[in-house]
Amino acid sequence: MPLGSCVNFDSIGLSVGCLDMDKKSGEQTLLASVLLSSPGPIVLGVALFYGRSSTQLADFVRRTVELAAIIVSWIVFRIIRKDTTKDPKVKEGLERVANLCVGLAMGLSGVAMLFIALLSSSEDKGTVIPGLIIAFLGVVVNSWFWLRYRRLNRENPDAILAVQSRLYAAKSVVDICVVLALMFVVIAPSRPITGYVDLGGSVVVAIYLMRNGFITIYNKESVTA
Repeated sequence: MPLGSCVNFDSIGLSVGCLDMDKKSGEQTLLASVLLSSPGPIVLGVALFYGRSSTQLADFVRRTVELAAIIVSWIVFRIIRKDTTKDPKVKEGLERVANLCVGLAMGLSGVAMLFIALLSSSEDKGTVIPGLIIAFLGVVVNSWFWLRYRRLNRENPDAILAVQSRLYAAKSVVDICVVLALMFVVIAPSRPITGYVDLGGSVVVAIYLMRNGFITIYNKESVTA
């Protein structure tokens, strides 16, 4: 950040100016998260008409719920940033709502993935190429957002940014698992072991999401994540 962007020629002005820039960066990053996360559920929703992999279906559910949680976080962050009352209790309550949404998104996504995986049939999966492409791009984009939120939170600790960092770390790990599972479906679609790999990928991802959702909801020190 250029020094001139936050200098006010006195220590108080410098601190306030830098803090405003950090908040603006946080809001812009959240907005970018919303915009870049929006196409995923749409593309995967269309892809489900052509491919019925349990991993791909579970990934659609996960991305849809996570998108809703990110939108809530962005809205809450904007409200807090524009709040002129600066009431700590109001701020803490709004942050709790946003972080609760993120935790519930991860937890419910995990439960949905687990049920879908266990109840899905072993019939022909169809094409999973769109889901594979989305998951691969997700690894790249989500890893970048994870590092971005982590840096912003370290520079200016914030509960919402901290939980977003945790969410995107989880999203990156999940997308890696999805890529591996769907690659196996593409390479060996008719092999008996493919069904087990597809199921295993969904179960591993589901457990990981439920664990992180629980930690996000009940961790009182999420600002240090």
